[in-house]
Amino acid sequence: MAEILSALRSLMASHSPPLHALIVPSEDYHQSEYVSDRDKRREFVSGFTGSAGLALITKDEARLWTDGRYFLQAMQQLSDQWQLMRIGEDPSVDSWISDNLPREAAIGVDPWCVSVDTAQRWERAFAKNQQKLIQTSSNLVDEVWKNQPPAETNPVIVHPLEFAGRSVAEKLKDLREKLAIERARGIIITALDEVAWLYNIRGSDVSYCPVVHAFAIVTLNSAFLYVDKRKVSSKVSSSIQENGIEVREYGAVSSDVALLASNQLDKDTGLSSGRNDVCETGTCEAEENNNDLIWVDPASCCYALFSKLDAKKMLLQQSPLALAKALKNPVELDGLRNAHIRDGAAVVQYLVWLDKQMQEIYGASGYFLEGKGASKKRLETMKLTEVTASDKLEGFRATKEHFRGLSFPTISSVGPNAAVIHYSPQPETCAELDPDSIYLFDSGAQYLDGTTDITRTVHFGKPSEHEKACYTSVLKGHIALGNARFPNGTNGHALDILARIPLWRYGLDYRHGTGHGIGSYLNVHEGPHLISFRPQARNVPLQASMTVTDEPGYYADGNFGIRLENVLVIKEADTEFNFGDKGYLSFEHITWAPYQIKLIDLSLLTPEEIEWLNTYHSKCREILAPSMDKNELDWLKKATEPVSA
Repeated sequence: MAEILSALRSLMASHSPPLHALIVPSEDYHQSEYVSDRDKRREFVSGFTGSAGLALITKDEARLWTDGRYFLQAMQQLSDQWQLMRIGEDPSVDSWISDNLPREAAIGVDPWCVSVDTAQRWERAFAKNQQKLIQTSSNLVDEVWKNQPPAETNPVIVHPLEFAGRSVAEKLKDLREKLAIERARGIIITALDEVAWLYNIRGSDVSYCPVVHAFAIVTLNSAFLYVDKRKVSSKVSSSIQENGIEVREYGAVSSDVALLASNQLDKDTGLSSGRNDVCETGTCEAEENNNDLIWVDPASCCYALFSKLDAKKMLLQQSPLALAKALKNPVELDGLRNAHIRDGAAVVQYLVWLDKQMQEIYGASGYFLEGKGASKKRLETMKLTEVTASDKLEGFRATKEHFRGLSFPTISSVGPNAAVIHYSPQPETCAELDPDSIYLFDSGAQYLDGTTDITRTVHFGKPSEHEKACYTSVLKGHIALGNARFPNGTNGHALDILARIPLWRYGLDYRHGTGHGIGSYLNVHEGPHLISFRPQARNVPLQASMTVTDEPGYYADGNFGIRLENVLVIKEADTEFNFGDKGYLSFEHITWAPYQIKLIDLSLLTPEEIEWLNTYHSKCREILAPSMDKNELDWLKKATEPVSA
C-alpha cells in the first residue's frame, strides 16, 4: 500500500499543474454502484473493498470517506496510512479540502469517473479558496496499477420480449416523445442499466449485474449504441440494427458527443430511423428548429462528456428512463413474482439443509427448539463456515429455472460479523458457524424473469432475551412498513420512520436506508425512488407498479446483527374513502420465506401483527409447497404453524 501511495504522489508532483491532492472515486465511467474488477481503483489504492467510498490522497495524508454501512469494515481493512472519514459525522470531502488544503490548490480527478453533480458541487466548494478541480488527461491510478485486470469482453445478449414485456421500438417512441416535450433534440444515456433496459440487451461485464459496458445517444431521428464491437455477434448486431440503432465502438462516444453538440451527429450518419415515431403530423422540421437542448442526467453522466457540450444548450435533469424503468410493466411484474417463488423455495431448502447440518455437526438444538449447542466432537472436514454455507445456498438457487447468477455477493454472517452491515465473507478469514450465535444471510439472484433480494436472521441455539427483543422490534418495523397505506404523491422519506418506530422505543436504530428499488433482471439496487432517511428519498414519489425492499435492521457492534428483508410491489389500495381524490397505495409482498418463531417474543406483538404473521406464513406454505419434497414440506409446515400471544 505504501508503494502505491508513493508512486501516485510522484505522478501528482510531476503532473502539469502539480497536484496538491488526487481524488479516487469508487465509480466507473458510468457512475455505477458495482464496477468491474478493472474499475476497482479506489479498492486498489486503499485496500477497502466496500461498494461505496471515496479516497483522497494528498502529499502527506490519505483519507477514505464511506457511509454507515461500512464503518466497521473500513476500520478493519484500512492500513495505518489511511484515516477513515465517516460520512454524516465527519466533514465532507469538499469541505475538508476547502478547509485544509492551501489557497489555489490543484485537486486532480479523472473526469470520466465523476458525475456532473459531484464535480460541480466540488468546484463550488473549492472556489471559496480559489482552489481548482483539475481534469487529468489519464487516470493516474491506472498508470501505477501494474497488473490491472483487462477490460471485459463478454457477449451482448438480446433480452427477449417474453421477459422484457415492451419492445425497443415502443421504448424509443416514448423516449422521443419526452425529448420533444422538453424541447430536446437528443439525450446522452450513460447509466448501464438504462442502456440495457432501453435497448433490451443484457451482458455480464460487471459481476452480479447483467449489464454491458456501453453508452447510448438517442436523437429525434437516430439512435446509437457505443460498445466494444467484439462483444456483438452478427446475429445480435442485426437484431439491434433492426430497431434503427447504429452500433459504434465504445470509445467513439467522446467524439460523437462533440458532434451532437454541434448538431452534426445525424448529418454525419445520414440515419433517419425512427423519424416517424414523433413526426407523424408532418411538423418535424418545425420541431427540430425549436428542439435545441441536449438532455443529460447530472447524477449519472460523467464530467468528461458533459465538458464537450454547450452549457447554455443543456437540459440537466434526471434521465426519463430512470422512472420509466422503475415502473414495471405487467410482464415484468409477473416475472418478478415467479422469480421470487423459485427463490423462496431455494431459501427454504437451504434452511432445511442448514438446520440439519447444525444439529448433526454441532449438536445444536436446531431451528425449532431452544437449547445450548452440545460440545459435539466433529471432524475438521465437516466444519461449516460462512463461505461454505453461502456456497450451498447458491447451489440451491442454481437448480432453479432461468437462474443466471447471484445479484450481489452473499452476506453470510455469524455473531459479530452480522453486525458488519455489508459484510462479505472471504474463504481465508471467514468465521465458522456457531450454534450459540445469530446467523444473518442477505442474498439474491438474477433470473431471466426477475432479480431477487431477501434477508433472514436465524438462531440454531438459545437466543438471549435481548436478541429476541431486538429481532421482534425489527419484525414489528418490517410489518408496519409492509402494511402501510398512503396517498399518491407520498415519497419514501415520509415512510422510512414506520420501520424505525419500534426500535426507537428502546433507543435503537440502524445506519442504512429501509428500502431500494429492484430491477427486472437488472441491478439489485435501482432508483430513482427509495425508502430512506436520506434527503434524496424526497425526490421521487412512490407509484403503483414500482418495486421496493422493506429491510429494517439492528446491529450491536462486536456482538450480533439482525435484518429482515422482503421485496414489495407498490399497488393501488382499496380504501373506504378517497380523501382529496388522490388515490391511495399499498404494498404487496412477493418474497416468500418464514420468519423464525423462536426469535420472536410473541408477547411484544399486537393481535394485528400476529394475524399478519400467521397469514403470511400460511401463504408461504401454500405458494412454496409445490416446489418442496416431503421432508422440506414437513419442515416448512412446522416453520409456519400458526402462533398466538
